[in-house]
Amino acid sequence: MSESTNNPAPNSPNNAKIVDKKPIVLELEPKTYYWCTCGESTNQPYCNGAHKGTGFVPLPFAVTETKKVALCLCKQTGNAPFCDGAHTKL
Repeated sequence: MSESTNNPAPNSPNNAKIVDKKPIVLELEPKTYYWCTCGESTNQPYCNGAHKGTGFVPLPFAVTETKKVALCLCKQTGNAPFCDGAHTKL
């Protein structure tokens, strides 16, 4: 009988670095952005390539009109890259 573990995959949100326990609210212009999924970028909430070699990849998302958004910084959201309140359970 083998013992199973509940360890998350290396690139799962549970292994991402928690940057902050609240979102960042920004007004974004129309274009494609790349959200940091690993939490290691020094350019949060955007990717700067710090994920290289980790199994994480940035999440591209497009904004089609200028608007204010709340982007997740805890990296635990179920609605990436947008905050869904997951930080309140950390």
